[in-house]
Amino acid sequence: MARHMDPGDPTEDALRASIAAAARGDRAAAGRLLRERVPRIRNLVRYLVRGDEDVDDIAQQALLAILRGLPTYVGSGSFDAWCDRITARETFAFVRRRRAESHRRREAAPEMRLLQGGAGESQGRDAYAERRAAVQLLELLPDEQRTVVALHHIAGMSMAEVAALLEIPHETARSRARLGMKRLRDALHEVPGSGAEAAGGESNA
Repeated sequence: MARHMDPGDPTEDALRASIAAAARGDRAAAGRLLRERVPRIRNLVRYLVRGDEDVDDIAQQALLAILRGLPTYVGSGSFDAWCDRITARETFAFVRRRRAESHRRREAAPEMRLLQGGAGESQGRDAYAERRAAVQLLELLPDEQRTVVALHHIAGMSMAEVAALLEIPHETARSRARLGMKRLRDALHEVPGSGAEAAGGESNA
């Protein structure tokens, strides 16, 4: 979950100093700042898109957008939440471009069909397994519900932030989250011992 800046926290002081240095063009500071956030950014991208093949490209674009945007970060909220919003915007832009390209290919050659594979790296660690389990659940949802559930329940954005980011009414965002979580709970109830009762619903935040 994203944290708000605490002016009295030495760790936050160091983070602010790194952000300021990176914004001034300090390449070493920028490199450290971005490297620390690569896992978080890749995870968020993976929750938002289907399949693994574009994750690295989207994450790279998000990192570049974050780097370019550093001078605009005013420090009034969590830096990680700010990075999450940029990552989400870059992800949606990539998906829109990919869909447009796919549409053009279909029009040019209707007989062509793209075979999609979902093979990712096999690492066998608990954290990795948990992320894969979350991804597999999200795959059950329509894109609109998947996006809201990932941003609200995984990235930790408030429902107001999700609605603003997606440019949809607050009630629409809440409805998509509610329907998405119901669909996930229904799926979990079909798996004995899955702990579906812990899935929870969307908050009113």
